[in-house]
Amino acid sequence: MREDGAMALNWDLIGTGDSEALLRPRDIFAGLADRPWPYLRHEQGEVLDEWFDHRRDDRDVVIKQNTGGGKTAVGLLIAQSTLNEGVGKAVYLTPDSYLVKQVRKEAALLDVATTEDPRDPAFLTAQAVLVTTYPKLINGMSVFGVVGDGKEPVDLGVIVVDDAHAALARTEDQFRLRVPAGHEAYGKLLALFAEDLQYQSANAWSELEDKDPTALAPIPFWAWVDKRDEVLKILRPHREERDCKFVWPLIAEVLHLCTATATSKAIEIRPSCTPIDRLPSFVHAQRRVYLTATLADDSALVTDFGADPALVASPITPGSAADLGDRMILAPVALNPNLDADAVRVLARQFADGDRDGDGVVETEPVNVVVLVPSDWAVEAWKPYADRTFWVGDLEAGVKELQGGHVGLVVLVNKYDGVNLPGNACRLLILDGVPRPLDGVERREAVALADSPVRLAREVQRIEQGMGRGVRDGEDYCAVLLLGANLAVAIHDRRHLALFSQATQAQLKLSRELAQQIKGEGLDAVRQALRGCLGRMPQWTQRSRRALAEVRYAEHGTVRAEAVALREAFDLAATGRTAAAADRVQRAVNDLGDGDKALRGWLREQKAAYLHLTDSAAAQQALAGALDDNPFVLRPVNAAPVHIRAAVAQARAAAEFLADEYQDGVSLRLGVQKLFEDVVWGDEDRSDDAEWAWQKLGRHLGFVSSRPEKQYGKGPDNLWALTSARQAVTELKTGSVTGTIAKKYIDQLGGSVRWLAKHNPEVKALPVMLHPSRISDNEGTPPAGMRVVTPARLEKLKEAVTSYAAALASSPGRWGDEQAVAEQLAHHKLTGDRFFDAYAEAVRTS
Repeated sequence: MREDGAMALNWDLIGTGDSEALLRPRDIFAGLADRPWPYLRHEQGEVLDEWFDHRRDDRDVVIKQNTGGGKTAVGLLIAQSTLNEGVGKAVYLTPDSYLVKQVRKEAALLDVATTEDPRDPAFLTAQAVLVTTYPKLINGMSVFGVVGDGKEPVDLGVIVVDDAHAALARTEDQFRLRVPAGHEAYGKLLALFAEDLQYQSANAWSELEDKDPTALAPIPFWAWVDKRDEVLKILRPHREERDCKFVWPLIAEVLHLCTATATSKAIEIRPSCTPIDRLPSFVHAQRRVYLTATLADDSALVTDFGADPALVASPITPGSAADLGDRMILAPVALNPNLDADAVRVLARQFADGDRDGDGVVETEPVNVVVLVPSDWAVEAWKPYADRTFWVGDLEAGVKELQGGHVGLVVLVNKYDGVNLPGNACRLLILDGVPRPLDGVERREAVALADSPVRLAREVQRIEQGMGRGVRDGEDYCAVLLLGANLAVAIHDRRHLALFSQATQAQLKLSRELAQQIKGEGLDAVRQALRGCLGRMPQWTQRSRRALAEVRYAEHGTVRAEAVALREAFDLAATGRTAAAADRVQRAVNDLGDGDKALRGWLREQKAAYLHLTDSAAAQQALAGALDDNPFVLRPVNAAPVHIRAAVAQARAAAEFLADEYQDGVSLRLGVQKLFEDVVWGDEDRSDDAEWAWQKLGRHLGFVSSRPEKQYGKGPDNLWALTSARQAVTELKTGSVTGTIAKKYIDQLGGSVRWLAKHNPEVKALPVMLHPSRISDNEGTPPAGMRVVTPARLEKLKEAVTSYAAALASSPGRWGDEQAVAEQLAHHKLTGDRFFDAYAEAVRTS
């Protein structure tokens, strides 16, 4: 009783009666005492209502929203709803520990209790959401339990998989066993498979022996299976070691179904699909919710997470895709092939300083410019311009600094996803390349599926993820520059364009209309365009909003039929039904028909691997058929090299190739520029790219071009049929940094010349090497007539081929005219009889 006689009210007792916990996510948000923002975004409300009213009992649910569309809040509210409903414990998975902290901060704003400790009583009693990383759940020592470890699996009501596409690489990595080159098991495994590897590729075996960083040698599936007992004897004694114990329990039972690849750094062992059933907590969770950006291909959710294909193909989306922030997306080299990348770097530095017109005078507020690069090698070009460079390890501090105010020009290394740079944290975003395949299996796939839509889809996914870093909601804005021909092709070529999300396609279309006005202009025109976006010019902002206003999300997700087949086949094989697994892959091959021969051959190799477990002879026959479709699959036993012959008419072959490859002149010029960008001096990791580019260059010029070393395991990196009597035997050593040509490279070229003489004695070999030096090592004996394409000569060749393409692109369809092509080939000395005289030098002995 208060002194004035009135009764004191106990406010803590108000509203604590028998009221039930709120279940509907929208109501949970509305019931917050201190809401972090007044209302849920319309798009968030739409997907939450659809999930709660119609889909919450589906075991697999994909929720798609534009980058920055508020997916984290959606996932947290779904987790809280599941806890309130009493379905069971809730786990929220993020790609890395940096994002764990970000999610927990947002959860605190939403009054969602969270923990990072899987042993926390609040999590175990379903009172708090466990926020953790994929590796914490998905590993062979998981506290959640692994089949056969004797632990009681943790029953889960819901798993929210945030940024699901970004998780895929990390998930695959958890199922990959790496035996490092310094480990004793590495040498034993190499010795065990030495004969098999030498048969597949004598050159690759030599590179492994020399510890060449570019070495890549797949262990044939038949050798891997037939010697599995020996493999187990080598690996099992190490199963408790740190690098092994987190993977071994996940793959031990399916070791015979794994692909093994030897590189100079490690032997990598991983299954074609993840054996996710080894983790019962994940597999038996009552609800699995995948939060994804609006990416076109969702197949990996099936192959990596074992999600139901039918449910994945029916995502929950907002009614409108207009929640994406404003982006102007330009590729300077597509506007003018003569624009220099360093000039763009200067422009970026000036915008970071507030000098947008480039006159040396600061006239506007400086902005944060963020540059995404794929590797340490790519950092070098930005060093003179960057204020900060951040790697994944110090990313948290870097992002916090950007979000706190003006920093300037910041380079982020190999981080194209999971970084939030809202508002002023990033106003100008620059992508300078895309991440390259890193492990052995990815590198091999990149060669075998180079021209397949499957590879294109993966590349576009990475590009779209990168472009999404700078806009985090519908009110945000950012200008995006894409450096280099590789990225320019991605936003110009129709095969790539179809793989972007609907909203990004709308923004690209608007940006292309702007680009048409400044096509052929210099950087001043690019500056003017960027000022329109960053200065919020009404003519731009109104049209940008209008471009998105009517965009709708795709009604159905894309799950490729062959991905479903590979998942089903793996699951069959894992339970011993290998013949049925082979049949399942064959049905996928049949469904492909004559389309995408590269993928068809790749699938037929997978079929052969399953077939070998029941019928080894039939497996070799199947592999021979695979080789007909794709020359880069494994080489079957007793496969003989196929002779190549020069085209009857070089100009006709070139015209036919160019007409089939390019739909317009811009694509032609970008395609040629891309070839030369892929030949990178001094970067060993780009050797495969250089070999691919040299092969394609030959086809652009009308030469029959092949890669015998990749196709047959012997012979040169590249072979061009210059004339009916002469072929260029070429070894590409673009990754070399030595001042002379090493004896081992000279010997390798000599061996390739002898290989051609043995298999095609009717033609004369012209020995060629791409190397930074034309001078042979004292101990080397160059083959007679050897020519060297040095960086200076390659630059001269680039100028000639660029001019050749520009001339053909000057009028519609001219590149398909045999006579026009013949004239340009002759004018630029690109004919078979003159090419290497003009663009290579005679080797010199020191």
